[in-house]
Amino acid sequence: MILDPILDMFRGKAVTIPPLDGAFRPNTLLDDAPAFVGLTEPDNLLVADGRLLASSGNAIYSLAADTEPMVVETFPFPITALALSPSGQLTVGLESGKLLTSGKEVSLPAGVSCITALAYAEDGTLWLANGSTEHAPSQWAADLMKKGASGSLWKRNAAGGEFRKIAGDLAFPYGLRPIGGDVLVSESWRHQLVRFDGATGNRSTVMTHLPGYPARLSPAGDGGAWLTLFAPRNRLIEFVLQETHYRQDMIDQVPPAYWIAPALASSRSFLEPLQCGGIRTMGIHKPWSPSRSYGLVVKLDQNMQPQFSLHSRANGTRHGICSVVEKGGQLFIASRGGDCVLAVDLASGGF
Repeated sequence: MILDPILDMFRGKAVTIPPLDGAFRPNTLLDDAPAFVGLTEPDNLLVADGRLLASSGNAIYSLAADTEPMVVETFPFPITALALSPSGQLTVGLESGKLLTSGKEVSLPAGVSCITALAYAEDGTLWLANGSTEHAPSQWAADLMKKGASGSLWKRNAAGGEFRKIAGDLAFPYGLRPIGGDVLVSESWRHQLVRFDGATGNRSTVMTHLPGYPARLSPAGDGGAWLTLFAPRNRLIEFVLQETHYRQDMIDQVPPAYWIAPALASSRSFLEPLQCGGIRTMGIHKPWSPSRSYGLVVKLDQNMQPQFSLHSRANGTRHGICSVVEKGGQLFIASRGGDCVLAVDLASGGF
């Protein structure tokens, strides 16, 4: 209704978030899953030459059962994105904004300095998500609190050459899934998945009103995809996003770790917001309580619609899921908040 913005000034505006229902029905599958290996804040997962690789900080590790993670390669800055070309070349995005392919720096267009995701299409086309022109990837919370929408989508043809801008004004694109000549993008701050035409840049919304902030996408064996959501939406954060002056004061005066904002892990400090009342009662952390962090992985079918999901609820520890990869009938899940990589057997996972 066209009068709603005016009437909201007098009657107030309800703060609502989508319920966890249907394919998003809560469970404890992530907390029940065995830890495949312990690793500090594992981020990107990738399968290369039959090996499971994971990024953590400045290094790429090779992971195997019952053994300590082995360092494969280190870089001068934290790793923000990984991708493997059809010919086996490893492409790495760094916190500094640099892009490397097989160790050699790739020139990027001006303004591309926040590489949040990389993905190769089957024909060798490289897709790149630039999360923001104002913040580095590690400053994602500031980009959200400032209502950033300066992200962009770029493409480089298999033959090489320069990157071409496909779309702009994106609210922190964080995941990519090439589909033929198109690409599916997870747009975090707008809680949606958007499909872009690789030739024209035309966009179509595939899924909206997600209950959390979507992160990376990865292929599923059946032609669908796996979607990670790195943090949940809750009413308090949605309310703070509407309060311009309060939010600006919070940004100016409060350390980022204690902002009323999403987090990759919570309940680690008594200075954090959201600790009492409905959070913890009689010493018990309620699984349905509002939380700044959560663990959520969603299986999408070939039409990119949700089928089922795996959860680590408010009282769980496997939070901050930013990346998953399917390998050999197992789903490997990187929990940045839980400092571990999980392994779920897809044949007997109880879905």
